[in-house]
Amino acid sequence: MNFSHKAIEKKWQKYWAENNTFITTNKNDKKAYILDMFPYPSGSGLHVGHPRGYTATDIVARLRRMQGFDVLHPIGWDAFGLPAEQYALKTGNNPVDFTKKNIAIFKTQLQKLGFSFDYNKEIDTSNPNYYKITQWIFQKLFERGLAETREADVNWCPELGTVLANEEVLVVKGKMVSEVGGFEVIKRPMKQWVLKITNYAERLLDGLNNLDWPNSVKELQKNWIGKSKGLEIDFKIEKSSETLTIFTTRADTIFGVSYLVLAPEHPSVLKITTSENLQAVKEYIENTKTKTDIDRQDDSKPKTGVATGSFAINPITKEKIPVFIADYVLKDYGTSAVMAVPAHDPRDWDFATKYKLPIKFVQESPSLEKPFVGETVLINSDFLNNLSPKNALLKVTEFLISKKLAKEKVNYKLRDWLFSRQRFYGEPFPLLFLEDGSIALIPEDQLPVELPKVEYIKPSGNGESPLANVTDWVNIQFQGSKARRETNTMPQWAGSCWYYLAYIITTKPNNFLEIASDEAFELFKKWLPVDLYVGGQEHAVLHLLYARFWHQVLFDMGIVPYPEPFGKLINQGMILGENGEKMSKSKGNVINPDEIVESHGADTLRLYEMFMGPIDAALPWSFKGLDGSRKWLDRVYRLVTEKTITNNNNKELDFVYNETVAKVSKMIEDMKYNTAISQLMVFVNAAMKAQEIYKPYLEGFVKLLSPFTPHLAEELWEFLGNSKTITYETWPSWDENKLVQKNVTVAIQINGKLRATLEVLVGTTKEELLDKAKAEKNIYSYLQEHTLVKEIAVVDKIVNFVVK
Repeated sequence: MNFSHKAIEKKWQKYWAENNTFITTNKNDKKAYILDMFPYPSGSGLHVGHPRGYTATDIVARLRRMQGFDVLHPIGWDAFGLPAEQYALKTGNNPVDFTKKNIAIFKTQLQKLGFSFDYNKEIDTSNPNYYKITQWIFQKLFERGLAETREADVNWCPELGTVLANEEVLVVKGKMVSEVGGFEVIKRPMKQWVLKITNYAERLLDGLNNLDWPNSVKELQKNWIGKSKGLEIDFKIEKSSETLTIFTTRADTIFGVSYLVLAPEHPSVLKITTSENLQAVKEYIENTKTKTDIDRQDDSKPKTGVATGSFAINPITKEKIPVFIADYVLKDYGTSAVMAVPAHDPRDWDFATKYKLPIKFVQESPSLEKPFVGETVLINSDFLNNLSPKNALLKVTEFLISKKLAKEKVNYKLRDWLFSRQRFYGEPFPLLFLEDGSIALIPEDQLPVELPKVEYIKPSGNGESPLANVTDWVNIQFQGSKARRETNTMPQWAGSCWYYLAYIITTKPNNFLEIASDEAFELFKKWLPVDLYVGGQEHAVLHLLYARFWHQVLFDMGIVPYPEPFGKLINQGMILGENGEKMSKSKGNVINPDEIVESHGADTLRLYEMFMGPIDAALPWSFKGLDGSRKWLDRVYRLVTEKTITNNNNKELDFVYNETVAKVSKMIEDMKYNTAISQLMVFVNAAMKAQEIYKPYLEGFVKLLSPFTPHLAEELWEFLGNSKTITYETWPSWDENKLVQKNVTVAIQINGKLRATLEVLVGTTKEELLDKAKAEKNIYSYLQEHTLVKEIAVVDKIVNFVVK
């Protein structure tokens, strides 16, 4: 008989809710903080890719509860965001109502999947109680000199009426467009709030060494921070008082420099450009404004540039070299000026080839037809000849510094964090601009600064956020003087920078302890760092980097006891469509988990997504695989409810049961869920063949199954006569003595061909194996008819007779 998933899931979800089964406990020294990257509650709800990560963490959370840990396994909503704002602008509806409706949909979907979240810890970043603390943290950043206003070139989208981060901009047919809506994006200077994350660049880099994170994520962060040690070298401009300072990590190649190249935004560009080249340079500068930094760094794109008409003087060789501008050099890295050595840099090679510039090899190269980037001795380099690059670098560095032509410098690619958004639906800044030009922070006892309640929002029309339209909110009196609120709001990243801390100090949904209190510190001391953090690799850099930055500032303030927030990180792989393509509405291959829960059950969906393959692999969806998972669960149900159960152990299942407990326990720890399920299947196969099943083994199996398929496990646990939830039952242990198999199958061959098999005790000697093999009916008759030449026996494995 098969089971009714609808009845069972409804029954146990009701039980868990009424009994507050998954409430965070605070009884033990052992703790497990199991965290998911919280979702943005969009109107489209979940698709089948979302439950993959949530199921992975839920399995660990359920395991830890059964192992006697205090478990914090929370969920919340990254609720501010551009989609809600766009919905409000288009429809005239309030984004708050839109967001609440979406949260309700998401929450219902998650509850139907049986995740053991503690909903007492639920948070919503758009709740004033929540963003009160976000605003407080911003004020502390401001007080510590880590937040300031600055004129910055930004990605401005007139249609959306807001600044976009580089990651929110695409380049389509050579033009920048918004990721949301595909609207035109342009570069324009604008006064913005920035956070000085660059002050923490070195610490953010060093901190990666102690984290149990995928190497790919660590490398992405290292590359984003982009530390490089080198020299700043001065090149004088011929017939000018101007000097260009370039940054290079390869000063050893200075004899191979054939041109200098500046970022189009370099402040000296127009100063050194000759009148003949001025028009072309200005046009190139304007054209560069239509490109994102990401697009400009794309090495697959053709290199372009324009000559300024000026020449620089190589400080060592005294050669005249032309000065160009090119968009592959960025204004924010180094000095935004570099020396080009085409023979040993692919980008410079492409540029020099295109514009017919000299190419000078200064390292021994096997070919003069392409750039060489290996490690060989220097040539054509005067006093550096025959030296290795490392030794040449030391020697030229000493020479240039002694002549006061250069200085050592450490640079980072990391840029300060642009923290302003021209949006209504975000955290208001907790400060005021006063008449005298100064900035005043809102007193802490007056936080939060709440968003005004308006019937509808509309664009300001002047580049400010829609908040600028709410004049009675913007213009106020403060301590007897006129003051104006900041009309920009914080980016969506702000709320996600500290949400993992919010869960710890949540006393009930969206109600928090004071973050700087002694009580909060003690809780942080217990629960931090996060023991397991699971989410998509799309957050590998920005969210994780920003959250680490805020955490390190809070650590410096004594708010949190440890410098890093997330101990172990796992990126779950994407679930693709059945054809192997990424799921998307436009392709019509998105699968709604609600439909799967209806047809196959939540436990089947959970089991199938864990059985598909390694948790970090991108894998195609298969309805055939889903059907197979359901059939196996039906078999499990029949095993427990229909087989004969006994309290006497006939030892028939001793080995396979203890092997299953040992392997599944280890595999869950290693998050090898697909192989853990395979081992559970091994046990079921063996148990189905057994005449009867020892009850403690059956109960142990149901416990092993429970993290994967909790509804069915609860039902089977009750069927076996237990009155309490399985959630806090003790995780099974195994007997090492029973992991030694007593019998083994030995192959018997004649002239290398299998003729029979023999079941013997493990460790049976060679002599005994040969005697038993010769006594086998088929083997005996064969040996009688042939002459035995040689006999070979390998204990526990094989017997081979050579005959003629």
